[in-house]
Amino acid sequence: MRAVIYCRVSTNKTEQESSLKRQKEELLQLAEKNNVTVVKVIEEKASGYELEREGIFELFEEIKQNNINTVLVQDETRLGRGSARIAIIHYLLKENIILYTAAHQGELQLSEADSMVLEIVSVVEEYQRKIHNMKIKRGMKRAVEQGYQPQKNLHNQNKSGGKAKLEVPIAEIVRLRNNKLTFAEIAATLRGFGYDVSKATVHRRYQEYMDTKEE
Repeated sequence: MRAVIYCRVSTNKTEQESSLKRQKEELLQLAEKNNVTVVKVIEEKASGYELEREGIFELFEEIKQNNINTVLVQDETRLGRGSARIAIIHYLLKENIILYTAAHQGELQLSEADSMVLEIVSVVEEYQRKIHNMKIKRGMKRAVEQGYQPQKNLHNQNKSGGKAKLEVPIAEIVRLRNNKLTFAEIAATLRGFGYDVSKATVHRRYQEYMDTKEE
């Protein structure tokens, strides 16, 4: 497993330096004990009640860019305090991150209350996503009934011969992705309008589009 160690203290006081050092040492030992490969160590001096922290954003970026599947912290309060703690843990669990803590000497064991809060948040989030998706589908259906033709937005026509690419409306894929739909949901939406596409095809076309934007 590839891991990031995250250490945090709340102030810039000199005595806090020893706490950062101790956290790092304990977590390196924990990583070795669990056969985890540490890719990066992030050290931060900031209040746990603040969600907007450079170290946390750096952690999120590492997860996204470097195939990280494990995060090690001294205890869950190092990730944050109060609502910030719940929000960060929720994000990490959604990204299928395994959380290890020195306090538990292994995988994080959430309290019953925290587990209940996270479950409620997940249920609410899922219903919000479904409602949002339903609104988009209804809007698309209404637009088609009024004469809108999404197939006219095709940009991925293959003009170089050989096997033709499956025609998909990339503009719609990008728009739906910007509206926070998953690739599976986008594929389901497009199939509803007659496009025989899979989640993998939608993801591939979207990635091709994003690659051209970065050039």
